Amino acid sequence: MIDDFAKAYLHEDLREIREVMVRKLDGLSEYDVRRPLTTTGTNLLGLVKHLTLTESRYFGEVFGRPFPRPLPHWEDLSQRGEDLWVTEHETRAEIIEGYRLAWEHADATIAALAVDAPGHVPWWPRPDVKLFNVLVHVLTETNRHAGHADVLREQLDGTVEATGKDAAFWEQRRAEIERAALKA
Repeated sequence: MIDDFAKAYLHEDLREIREVMVRKLDGLSEYDVRRPLTTTGTNLLGLVKHLTLTESRYFGEVFGRPFPRPLPHWEDLSQRGEDLWVTEHETRAEIIEGYRLAWEHADATIAALAVDAPGHVPWWPRPDVKLFNVLVHVLTETNRHAGHADVLREQLDGTVEATGKDAAFWEQRRAEIERAALKA
């Protein structure tokens, strides 16, 4: 009973945060969704592309359920980080479509397997896992990148996810925090 509850709970949280990631792209230009906003080049569309690889790999090869599209092999060091940015030849629509395809594949894996189904993550120090471990890992990874996306989006146009607060509130709050920082 608790296994079914845990699996359903984690899966629903994953579904919700996926939608948040895609919403972060709404209303932005092609340049803004792609442009590097940190020293390391972090950008919104690249985060979505990265999460596509994350879901397809973790809910695919880890459980012997290959993703229908080719993936770079995890041991290929030359490919590391290529999933964190988008070339000029890749479209926003293609990236989002790929992410949604990864969701479908992941959802099918989650539906087909018990929460204690065994998997193998060869790049982890303790590679033998259960679906539960992977659900927690992917949910954590997606939430982590959603936090990055929140900050990037706020940097781009000041959009803050559904807080109910207006720009004047945030101006006042920022000024209050700045005063406290200066006094410290």
